Formats: sequence, C-alpha cells, structure tokens
Amino acid sequence: MPDGTLLIDIVSVKMPFGKYKGTTLRYLPVSYLEWFQRKGFPKGRLGMMLETLYEIKTNGLEQLLDKIKAR
Repeated sequence: MPDGTLLIDIVSVKMPFGKYKGTTLRYLPVSYLEWFQRKGFPKGRLGMMLETLYEIKTNGLEQLLDKIKAR
C-alpha cells in the first residue's frame, strides 16, 4: 500500500549524514542521488525517500513537490 506521507517527508526531512547533512532532501542534487543509485540506497525509510526523489528528479517531475507543504 502506498505511503501517503512519503512526499511530505521528502520536502521536510533533512539529510542525516554525509556531504549534504542538514540539507532538506528535496534540495539534494541529482548527482548525489545518482551516486546512491549506483552504490545502493540506504535501508529503510530514508532509502525509500531518496529512491523516490531520484525517480522524481530524473523524470523531470519536481513540480510535484512544489505544492506540498513541509510539516
């Protein structure tokens, strides 16, 4: 069953580690998401959010995130 809060979390959750620690997920550069795609996304919810964001950005669908309000 789809998770209705996934997109809300993408626009509000900050990256908890790495080069972009503290950056809201939606603002991560595509190159960083591509790196994860090659190396493997983290396990769990964070990985699911990053993989979803990768698909959104690589398919030119970022406008979907524009109307979503962060928590």
